[in-house]
Amino acid sequence: MYRPFRRNHGILALGFASAFLLLQGCTPGKPRVDDCPAGKVCLRAGNGVEVLSLDPHKVSGVGDHRVLLDSMVGLTMADASDKVAPGAAERWETSADGLTWTFYLRDAVWSDGVPLTADDFVFSLRRILNPATAAEYASLLYPILGAQAVNEGKAAPETLGVRAVTPRILEIRLEHPAPYLLQLAKHQTMYPVPKHVVEKYGNAWSKPEHYVSNGPYTIVSWKLGDRIRAVKNPRYWDAAKVCVDQISYYPTTDNITAERQVRNGELDMNADIQSNRIALLREQMPGYVRTHTYLGVSYLTYNNSVVALRDVRVRRALAMAIDREFITKKLMRGGQQPAYTFVPPGVANYQAVQPPEWAAWPFEKRQAEARRLLAEAGYGPGRPLRIEIKHRNSADPSLIMPAIQADWKSIGVEARLAQNEPQIAYAAYRARDFEVGDAAWVADYNDPMTFLYLMNSTTGAQNYGDYKNPAFDALLKKADNEPDAVVRAGYLAQAERIMLDDATIAPVFFYVNKNLVSPRVTGWIANLGDIHPTQFLCVKGSPKAPAA
Repeated sequence: MYRPFRRNHGILALGFASAFLLLQGCTPGKPRVDDCPAGKVCLRAGNGVEVLSLDPHKVSGVGDHRVLLDSMVGLTMADASDKVAPGAAERWETSADGLTWTFYLRDAVWSDGVPLTADDFVFSLRRILNPATAAEYASLLYPILGAQAVNEGKAAPETLGVRAVTPRILEIRLEHPAPYLLQLAKHQTMYPVPKHVVEKYGNAWSKPEHYVSNGPYTIVSWKLGDRIRAVKNPRYWDAAKVCVDQISYYPTTDNITAERQVRNGELDMNADIQSNRIALLREQMPGYVRTHTYLGVSYLTYNNSVVALRDVRVRRALAMAIDREFITKKLMRGGQQPAYTFVPPGVANYQAVQPPEWAAWPFEKRQAEARRLLAEAGYGPGRPLRIEIKHRNSADPSLIMPAIQADWKSIGVEARLAQNEPQIAYAAYRARDFEVGDAAWVADYNDPMTFLYLMNSTTGAQNYGDYKNPAFDALLKKADNEPDAVVRAGYLAQAERIMLDDATIAPVFFYVNKNLVSPRVTGWIANLGDIHPTQFLCVKGSPKAPAA
């Protein structure tokens, strides 16, 4: 799951809406005084960005997922520490060969009282894979039998390997064993959508006035540039254990402003912190800063259509000339670690590969080798390489990109920076409208495949540089069909090694998750996925707060 983005058709709408709000004397993302009903427990959350859509098939950003996490529940769900727990399915079974999974649904209803059935899941999986839906995340579901053919328009949605055995029994057949299926089942790509509402309203089903959910909350309003409001769903099967009655999600694009709002009690939490302010905030706001190891990586992607970047010598030179230690230890100072590989440390069922040999060299030696590689490729003082880095204007990229620009200047590369809103940057990457792009990826499930599949030649839009290596693809396929976890990990490590040798990307740093959370909020558990469902949170001093 990459950092938040917006499709092209939404960019102008956001711009006009923000301008309108400014003309009215309102600042986008600034919370007004919240109208919390008397006797209710309310939570105000800074969400980072303006959400793209409430339709789980139309989004792939972290901020979008945070809202959907509270309103929709898949076959499985995340518990308070992001472990797999029963969701819409009470239990499940798998065949001996790992190719057939049977899920037994609990007796549950949608927020409008209509029963939730296995047919809703069949409908949803067919919908997201239907090419007419244009779901960017559809390739995540390719382990399902026939999914790729359906998504590529080569087979009808009805051929997909999912069926409703009974209204409460769902069968899913796979192309190959997928040991991570239960984790994938709690991801938004496998959320159900209400068939009866989608068939009535089409894509407009996800507007708040039509919105129907199966999770602990349902969306009741969305004011662009202001907030999304969700209220407790009394028909949720576990509603009796849900403390918070109302959530307001605010787009907080300016972390410094959001920091002040948390300090002043206007927000109860914010989903990010400017890295180089973490130490200061720990002193000024004791008990608010929450950081934890995160399954995420920041990297530069190279557009393979740019002639200069087709030369592996150029790509390697650019990668080795980045001073990652300076970036993480001197600029960011938030606990991030230099990245010389792609799959982050801590990913389950994996042994991290060795970084490239040059990663251990003194920085001056790396610079010298980078200059030599560029010269060998035909670039030097008389013919400098000129390249553009397109990057997000969020806090961390804005901080580190000038440093990378300077690093490349030191080896004779003239790099210009093109700063964009994250949504616009990612839209450009998907359209291949970039030369070098600043990107990031956060795990959708705790397995190395969630990172490595990005570089598969069949992945599509999210393989930004259009990397294609048959040997890499073949190793991923072997891993998919390997039941032995250790052997499978070995195939995946070989694939990552090939990708790193090809220098198709330049990893820069491994993330930490950074949240600013008021000590009033209880039930918050730091975890690798940075997943914090509101249904497990409460507020100190509220009538529902657990006893101390």
